[in-house]
Amino acid sequence: MLRRPKPTDSEADLLREQEQFLTSGAPSAANVIRRPDKRRGEAGGGGGGEHNGENEGSQRDVVTIEDPPDQLPSLTPAPPKKSRFKASRVTFEDEDAEESLDRHDTHISAVLSRIVERDTSSTPISLPAFTGMAFPKVIHRSETSSQVPLSSARGKKSIFACQIAAQRLKEGRTPLHCAPETALRHEPRRQNLHPETSMDTDQCDAAESPIVSGSRLVSGQGLRAKDSSGETRRIHRENQAKLQAMSQSEILEEQKKLLSQLDPRLVEFVRSCKAQSVPSSASPSTHPEGKSSKDIFPLENVSREPDSSSAAVLFQKPQEVEMEGEEEEEPPPPPAMTEDDLLVKPQKEWVHMHKLEPEKLEWMRDLPAPRRKGTKKAMQARFDFAGSLIPPTEDLPTHLGLHHHGEEPERAGYSLQELFLLSRSQVIQQRSLALSTLANILSKTHAGEYLSVLKGSVKSIMLDAGLLFLLRFALDDGVEGVMSAAVHALKALLVCAEDEECLDCTFSWFHGLACFPLLPFAQEEEDEEDETLDDSMKETAKEKEERKSDHDVARRDVLKGLLKMKLLPRLRYILEVFRPSPRVVQDVLDILTRIARHSSSSATQVLDCPRLMETVVSEFLPTSWTAPSLPPPQSVYGLPLASAMKLLRVLATSGRHACARLLNSLGVRERLSCLLSAEPGELLLEPSEALRITTEAYRLWTVAAGYGQACKLYIDLYPALVKALQSVHQVLDPSDPLLPLQLQRVLALLSSLTQVTHTAGCHQELQAGMVSSRGEECPPPPPVSWGHVTGLQASLLGHLKGFVKSLDNPVQKDSSLALIPAYLVYLEAYYHQLSRQNCFKPVETLQELEQLTSEVLLPLFSHPVVQGLIKNLRSSSVVCNVQSSHQGPETTPSLPGLGYPGWRDRPGLVVPSSPLPLLTGLGLLLQTITGIHKGLSCKFTGLLLSEPVIDYLRSCSQAAPTLSPTRAWLLRHEHHLLYLLLRLAHRLVPTESEVAKHAPLYHQVALVLLPWLLPGSEYLAHELLSTIIFSKDFISEGHSGGPEAVELGELKLHEGKRHHTSPSLQTVGSLLREACVQLPSIRGCFLTHLAHLESSVLVSQDALLGRNPWISSHLLPELTGPTLPSDWPFLPLVSLYEQTGVSHGGGLAVEELPQGALQVVTHCLQWLLLLEVWREEALKVIPPVAKFARLSCVFLCSSDLFLERPVQKLTWGLFRLLTRGSRVDSLDLNLPPPGLASFQDLYSALLAQYEAVSFGDRLFGCWVLLPLLRRYSATMRLAVFGEHVGMLRSLGVTLEQLSIPIEQFTSPPEDSLPLLRLYFRSLVTGTLKLCWCPVLYVVALSHVNSFMFSQDASVQEVEAARHSMLRKIYYLTDEVLRNHLLLFRFPQQHSEFGFDVYEQLPPIRAKRLESVLGLQESSDDKGD
Repeated sequence: MLRRPKPTDSEADLLREQEQFLTSGAPSAANVIRRPDKRRGEAGGGGGGEHNGENEGSQRDVVTIEDPPDQLPSLTPAPPKKSRFKASRVTFEDEDAEESLDRHDTHISAVLSRIVERDTSSTPISLPAFTGMAFPKVIHRSETSSQVPLSSARGKKSIFACQIAAQRLKEGRTPLHCAPETALRHEPRRQNLHPETSMDTDQCDAAESPIVSGSRLVSGQGLRAKDSSGETRRIHRENQAKLQAMSQSEILEEQKKLLSQLDPRLVEFVRSCKAQSVPSSASPSTHPEGKSSKDIFPLENVSREPDSSSAAVLFQKPQEVEMEGEEEEEPPPPPAMTEDDLLVKPQKEWVHMHKLEPEKLEWMRDLPAPRRKGTKKAMQARFDFAGSLIPPTEDLPTHLGLHHHGEEPERAGYSLQELFLLSRSQVIQQRSLALSTLANILSKTHAGEYLSVLKGSVKSIMLDAGLLFLLRFALDDGVEGVMSAAVHALKALLVCAEDEECLDCTFSWFHGLACFPLLPFAQEEEDEEDETLDDSMKETAKEKEERKSDHDVARRDVLKGLLKMKLLPRLRYILEVFRPSPRVVQDVLDILTRIARHSSSSATQVLDCPRLMETVVSEFLPTSWTAPSLPPPQSVYGLPLASAMKLLRVLATSGRHACARLLNSLGVRERLSCLLSAEPGELLLEPSEALRITTEAYRLWTVAAGYGQACKLYIDLYPALVKALQSVHQVLDPSDPLLPLQLQRVLALLSSLTQVTHTAGCHQELQAGMVSSRGEECPPPPPVSWGHVTGLQASLLGHLKGFVKSLDNPVQKDSSLALIPAYLVYLEAYYHQLSRQNCFKPVETLQELEQLTSEVLLPLFSHPVVQGLIKNLRSSSVVCNVQSSHQGPETTPSLPGLGYPGWRDRPGLVVPSSPLPLLTGLGLLLQTITGIHKGLSCKFTGLLLSEPVIDYLRSCSQAAPTLSPTRAWLLRHEHHLLYLLLRLAHRLVPTESEVAKHAPLYHQVALVLLPWLLPGSEYLAHELLSTIIFSKDFISEGHSGGPEAVELGELKLHEGKRHHTSPSLQTVGSLLREACVQLPSIRGCFLTHLAHLESSVLVSQDALLGRNPWISSHLLPELTGPTLPSDWPFLPLVSLYEQTGVSHGGGLAVEELPQGALQVVTHCLQWLLLLEVWREEALKVIPPVAKFARLSCVFLCSSDLFLERPVQKLTWGLFRLLTRGSRVDSLDLNLPPPGLASFQDLYSALLAQYEAVSFGDRLFGCWVLLPLLRRYSATMRLAVFGEHVGMLRSLGVTLEQLSIPIEQFTSPPEDSLPLLRLYFRSLVTGTLKLCWCPVLYVVALSHVNSFMFSQDASVQEVEAARHSMLRKIYYLTDEVLRNHLLLFRFPQQHSEFGFDVYEQLPPIRAKRLESVLGLQESSDDKGD
């Protein structure tokens, strides 16, 4: 076979291929006929080809190509092609993609056809005029413009074209594609047509519609006749005569018919030709709806490319404007400018200024007023330089600088696309202005100002359009102004100031110095190709990250992308070399702080960047400095900055090694000593800046002391600390404008003392461990011991008493409420560590605690201010207010934040009216002192019995909070409060009868709290499981007649029933009694199965109990989800299935299972039964289909485990509970269970296991019958009657044992014809019998009977199946089955056979049977 030439072939290859083609004798694909050139005098018969005839000269040249095939060619796969014009194509939100595809995707025959050359024999040829000049005359534009009328010369034409047009006018001929103005005449009928119904898109004057004397489309060229122009005029006159004779309605009807028949592209071509030939006096073209195609873009058409030229387009939500009509009409075009309109009149001496050019003067006109459109389509968003959104109907003055010559020049403001373009301009001012505007837009986006007026996420659109790369390029700009604007825009993108304020406010709370890393919540999926590789061959996470492009990394994680783009060295260069203004320095430090919050690895990269941290510490945290001469310093180099200290604090939070590097290698210890040893007024700084930097210094010291580091500072700074504590009441002057800063400084000081106290409390344990370790690795004891910190307790307790008394003073109330929680947290740390010391004196301590309770805690709790705060508990809760919470800002998955703007203006946990910090501090102290002095517990029963707390706990027990990075940081603090309330209830329930009445509520709250707990709270989960979850005191139903009540209820429910051959719910009472006895063993079972969390529990225990020297990082684990899954009660059962059922296919006997497996399954089922009966609300978070799927593990993990008597009883009880009343209605098996791809796969495994090991067990039979309800998918019924039809022999479950109404299997009638045929086949072949499988026998009988005698009209195939079944049934030899099929009436659960039958065939069925048999007999007679 001959191959086609390729572009890579050489000339020798082409010659060789040509020779092969000629020798093969294959016919050519096309025959080219060369027509003789008459101008050269060639003969008519000369050298054309073998098809050249005598009359070839008088015929047109024809290129013959084979006809296109009748069938469409096969589509071969090809690589996708990217269109350069797709991004600029205009689409609308309501445009139908399918309709557009049908309109553009046509058959190949629409393109390939016979190619016919145009006949130019009759075209007149005009030769140039002969002159006596040696060279042609030079033609000037002035001459051509004077010769050619404006109507024909308008447009972009060359000088030569203008000259030809002028010559044609002189000769009296019409220029090509142009009609002379003298030929225009009016056509009255056209004036009455609506512009939307006219085929042309041009609008003429309002007074009249000019119609040319000849056709604008047909010119006559190519016709063989000599008088081609006369022929076209004759055709045109005939068309006009026909139009004159038709009415307007007829014209419209014909027009619609034409538009429906013609190809839309052809119609567009006709309109374009019409538009080109319109005289210049006609009005400009207008879209049918009066809109420009550039006015409206859908949000989905946003470009995703990072190129600045294709930046994102943002759209305002539809705005309706009241108007008289549906839409404002297009204003008439303004008249052309004249010399009188010019501000400066041209002089004769000015060269080339004697003639006006109106086209070039159009830009000098005043802008038209904004069109007030009443449109429902989104409009492009435009912003001013401050980032504010400009309404599309607002008419702003031009001196504001918001108008430009881009799209929609009449509208003020800049779109995102235009700002992206300006940011890459060559003009420095334009680059700076665009970047500053983008920064303002991002700042307002963080504040949530665009949520109600813009569609989509502003930040996501800008990131998708390449904002990150744009800013990174701008950072490399050599102009300091542009670089500064880029830094500010990057800070606006990454940093939310209100988020940082929230974190600073919660720093002094219990465990407030710990925080989650701000990583993207959605995790990256593993590569599919790595799943099949060996572990040694798989790439590490670091190798995968390095292999990805910057765009891919930034798309998933913005900060990782910036680090990959070498952001840190550039920021170091800006600080070290550029030495920018104070604002830029502040922005750079904020950006570095946000990077450090991202993760511990990002914080390590900041520390490892060469000379970065050295520059920050040496320039912005000097050990000595001079006071600035001006209040706002021109440069902050050489002055200490609070933001630099905060950066160090966030870096230290990432880990104890990072903190040690800062303290020792960078000399931060000396700087802390320098800043904390002096009063804020002695630091030679502005008062506000001095307070901020000392506050941040205390916070950094708090973090370091949280690792057991920098505690020697306590000894060195003891005099200064005592002095600061003595002056607390003096600095908290209510009239001081710096009071908020003073409060933050005092809170930071108390947090530092709390951590130092915890560290000192560990000194004795570390000292003893160092002696007993005998050379093994052990943390060294800290330099501060318990004796160093005991002296501060009395002073701080005195402060607390004073602040409690200050609650009566309205002026000092707010300050006191802000400080009291920190004092309570300090006292908790003191007494918690005191009880572990050798010097602990129980008697003195008990007296001291009684005095503390009576003098401080009880007055504090009973104070009206505190009681008023407690009433706000439910309204400020994050757990209870999931739906009614304030609409947060837009969130970007690749750039998570706290999402808490405007937190001061709405209820929440952080505002001053929130009781969370006070109740948490009080709960912590009560937990500690009641552990030391158990008699104090009864004095605080009022806290648990107060109406606001009970109402709050009830709301929590019914809540379902969602987990996200924007809520997790607050949920963690509320979880602490709930845990502390439950711990107090744990002490009071056994002793206080009033509190014990609410024990089920406390138990319910504990059950719902357990799967809410987040990473870092594993110790709380362990404590709940060990104390409350399995406590008999909290399951009060077990010892207050609960099992008996269940039995009585079931007796009343079943008193009217006669047959109970299977275990019924009457046995549940005894099962519940046994479960209550086994609660300690059940607790041990679950704690054993959660042993894999032991390391996390220990880490969490160290952090929550203040074991500072053992803490490795204050950065909490990554937020991937709750600590425990929501279906944790099924965990032992699922673990056993994964251990044995998956690997061994469920074939192991009970004796072959791991030791204690039977006891584990029994305890798990006992716990599930107890929860289903008494704590149903706690299991509502688990879908019923998930419960059914996980309980199926009882049958799948072993071959005979389900036959064990305790397992069988418990599983029977759970099955009865799952299939009672409304519970079976809520069981939707069509949904995939969580953790499984589909329920059908699980059911197939159940059927195979039933066939293999069931031995006709009734429990297993009920389990596989439940998915066969009529409302579930027919796939499962097809599996039983198709692939596993053999199991019908042993599926002997009776209707009474099933306990599900048989009507749920038989109603509505089956409509699957394959399934009906399987039903019929299993009945007539004897596979399905009443004695073998009573339930499915009734089901199959009911559906087949309903199908055969149905009166509904159906397709021919269904009718044929009905007739066939009836004929086969009539001739059945089994009389019993035939009577059952023909006389079946309806299912009846308690009858002998499970259904009722007619005594004789009803008339309508008899008639149907006779008609079917009669048809058969007639067909048999015809056959004979």
